[in-house]
Amino acid sequence: MHKHISTFLILLVYCFGFSQDKNLFCNQLQALKNVVKNNHYAPKVINDSLSTNVFDLFLHSLDEDKRLFTYNDVNTFEEDRYNLDDYINNSTCGFIDKYVTILTQRIENSKQVIRALENEVFDYSGKDTLRFKPEATYKYFKNDLAIQKYWSKRMRYNILYALVENDSVLEHLQSNFKTFESEFKSKFIQKEICQLEELKNRLGNVDNFVKEAFLNAFLQYHDPNSLFFTPTEKDIYENSLSSNQLSFGIITAKNDNGDIIIAHITPGSAAFNNGSFEVNDIIKSIKSDTKTLETYCISNEDVLAFTSHEDHHTATFKIKKQNGIVKDVELTKTETKIEENTVDGFIIESTSKLGYINIPSFYSDFESPNGLGLANDVAKELYKLQKDKIEGLIIDLRFNGGGSMKEAADLSGMFINRGPISILKYNNGETYTIRDINRGSLFTKPIIILVNNYSASASEFFAATMQDYNRAIIVGATTHGKASAQSILPLGNDESLGYSKLTVEKFYRVTGKSHQSVGVIPDIILPSIYDGFGTQEQYEAFALQNDSIAAVKKFPKLKPLPIEELRKKSLLRVTNDIPFKSVKDLNKLIIDNYFNLDTEYLLTLENVHREMTNYRTQWEIINKPIDANDSGFTVKNSKFTKELVNYTDTQKAINESIIKDIKQDIYIEEAHAILQDLLDLNPLN
Repeated sequence: MHKHISTFLILLVYCFGFSQDKNLFCNQLQALKNVVKNNHYAPKVINDSLSTNVFDLFLHSLDEDKRLFTYNDVNTFEEDRYNLDDYINNSTCGFIDKYVTILTQRIENSKQVIRALENEVFDYSGKDTLRFKPEATYKYFKNDLAIQKYWSKRMRYNILYALVENDSVLEHLQSNFKTFESEFKSKFIQKEICQLEELKNRLGNVDNFVKEAFLNAFLQYHDPNSLFFTPTEKDIYENSLSSNQLSFGIITAKNDNGDIIIAHITPGSAAFNNGSFEVNDIIKSIKSDTKTLETYCISNEDVLAFTSHEDHHTATFKIKKQNGIVKDVELTKTETKIEENTVDGFIIESTSKLGYINIPSFYSDFESPNGLGLANDVAKELYKLQKDKIEGLIIDLRFNGGGSMKEAADLSGMFINRGPISILKYNNGETYTIRDINRGSLFTKPIIILVNNYSASASEFFAATMQDYNRAIIVGATTHGKASAQSILPLGNDESLGYSKLTVEKFYRVTGKSHQSVGVIPDIILPSIYDGFGTQEQYEAFALQNDSIAAVKKFPKLKPLPIEELRKKSLLRVTNDIPFKSVKDLNKLIIDNYFNLDTEYLLTLENVHREMTNYRTQWEIINKPIDANDSGFTVKNSKFTKELVNYTDTQKAINESIIKDIKQDIYIEEAHAILQDLLDLNPLN
């Protein structure tokens, strides 16, 4: 009798919990629908067009590489293709259950297939063929036999790839093949099972993963920059845009064995001051007052989510030292400077003394009453550099993905006297002109701004303003092409429903033009290894389209810069420059071997060895001039910071590494040459 009562109670709790989760998803979906309708820059009608596109986005996010679902699974899902709009409008949420169930089954089935490979004698004779083709041509599995064949070939290729990567001498591999193959086989089988476990436990469980994937598919049909956030994901995102955060000061990574290890310890943080942690320590578990996270077969993202959770203020880390000792260490979060969000200025000296500042992102200090962030930090570095009497400045925005638009506007205002900076357009069609209201500039000498294919959003905002005012020469590759701004909006009165990072406005240049989906085109274009990768916004599904609006009638731009003369001089240098030729050759090598690869060869050690060594040899030969590049200029710290960077051995080593990178960087070298040309021409504004 008691047994039956216990069973009933367990079922009741399970059903109640499941019902709560189901209701939560329904409530989130309805709230998201309303938030998008009322706030998105260009909300779309919920109809069959939305349904079929959200369906494709959703399915792709569940099985991006088409290595889990079968044709039968997809046929089962197809009944929803033109019904999702009805489900959303009618708050019918039961459809999501079959995706959770089938994905869970496919993960378990794949694990069984992989485990069965332990007893299979792998055939490396060339009976099977390796086929490489563009990603777009991948197809779902026809049946169970196709699944088994896929995992067998994938495992064999991974083993051969790892063997060659570990030992490039073919004769040695051939003579010890059986021993090596046996060792790697067990390792890779466990690794693949672990990766499937990671997927199963992503965001806590498959149920959460599938539901969040659908919410994001709904948002990304509207545009690729709108996202759903749980409260923890919101905190992680906001921390990434902050100059300071409460943290343990540990950056983790996953090693080749699948262990979560300590990759970096932030100087001055709780972990740094504790003294018990070392780089490469293995984290076995993390325990807070309310929850324990075992790190076996979980993703590094799940570790980040756990350590970032606001409820996990104090935690006990179980770590395994490299000598095998296991110990528990308790840490409490402290406010820590985010190292990635720091600005350092350097002096580049040859014919002239020039300043160099790398801006990693447009972060902001959300805790500061004045909201001081990136612009304030750049102002401090400029002050130091001008004490050294620099004659020009290089601002490096490569790989800067953006951040705070306020910081971008404030930074723009530091380099122009006064005037309009950008035009915002809202979803109701109204516009607002952002202006620099502070008369005067912090720096009036010539500027070069370095950009590349991954410079986006706020960095494009700043670069475009400087270009329109003739205030700087933009150098590098065409930027990402994101001219939209997002706000984080709650889905409910409290955070239980989560949040949406929603595109709420577009911004335009003072000329009325937009760089949305086209990017900021540099005044002087340099070859990029990323050319042709298709990573810019224009290649993303449902990106907002480019358009233009009425320009600001008048703005006080400076007289035109001698761009054509500078471009000719740069082209002559770059055309005859061996490292830049190497960049073009490396770009072609990558395009041919990854993006456009369409080939096949027999699955043998010899063939995998040949393909890998050919590619590696080509890469090493082509890349050698880039690695060996040594610019003719001197790089040093400003007098103001020289003592500070030598305060600890760690700071000294980091500083020396940065100086070495600046000196070897061919793009900084060319930016320096262009800036020197500009100084020689002396077009004072």
